[in-house]
Amino acid sequence: MKKSFLASMLVLLLVILAACGNTSGEKASAKDKKESPEKAAPTEMILATTTSTQDTGLLDVLVPKFEKENNVKVKTIAVGTGQALEMGTKGEADALLVHAPKSEQEIVDSGDAINYKRVMYNDFVLAGPSENPAGVSGDDINAAFKKLYDSKAVFVSRGDDSGTNKKELSLWQALNIKPSGSNYISTGQGMGATLQVAAEKKGYVLTDRGTWLAQEKNLKGLKIVVEGGKNLMNIYHVMQVNPEKHDKVNSKDAKKFVDFMVSKDVQDIIKDFGVKKYGQPLFHQYTE
Repeated sequence: MKKSFLASMLVLLLVILAACGNTSGEKASAKDKKESPEKAAPTEMILATTTSTQDTGLLDVLVPKFEKENNVKVKTIAVGTGQALEMGTKGEADALLVHAPKSEQEIVDSGDAINYKRVMYNDFVLAGPSENPAGVSGDDINAAFKKLYDSKAVFVSRGDDSGTNKKELSLWQALNIKPSGSNYISTGQGMGATLQVAAEKKGYVLTDRGTWLAQEKNLKGLKIVVEGGKNLMNIYHVMQVNPEKHDKVNSKDAKKFVDFMVSKDVQDIIKDFGVKKYGQPLFHQYTE
């Protein structure tokens, strides 16, 4: 009986100790939970950008990285550069990523944009039907455009005031030519859609190389016919909308985005983007 009593007391003691330990653990767990602050809700930022940064897939890589590192939710609006810049002048976006330096400088000079940084570049190329009925070639884009006009070749324009459209119009203007007629097709759409129309109509089209490389496999019957000219460089800049002129913009996150785009880490991503898939980068790093 004495042994039985001692055994019973030992079991009771173990039960009490286990209960104490469990209570202590629950209290510690509750304390830790109470002391761990809840993660703040992400802030929101609007990025207005050209369609080429989206069509190439570059933003699919960069935006999630920026969001994760800065607890920011980015609303990306991919339009022609002209529209993106207009959003900046109206204070309808927080940051801009575009590629029409002359027009960009205008909104910097007007005070609508600040923190203006060069990010990357690629180049424009002229694509056309594999048969190349106009017989254009080489790297002289001005001579090629003159030949396209004289031969009445089908030309497909974005017609959307984008950076590419601005470049195209400047080339016609340099030749004192105002293209029109049934052989000049204006899509009013982004680069990817315009390339598709050019393929369907067997027309010539000016495009940035990055979008061309990303879309080439879907463009049956098109090839690059003119490239490499000294005046075909395509430079992209990033900037933030000026909070002193547009007080409702998210200036804090816009500045973070500008800094993010010119950081070494992101520049290394840009440098390598597309190499594995296309055998060459879609963009080249180009910071100041």
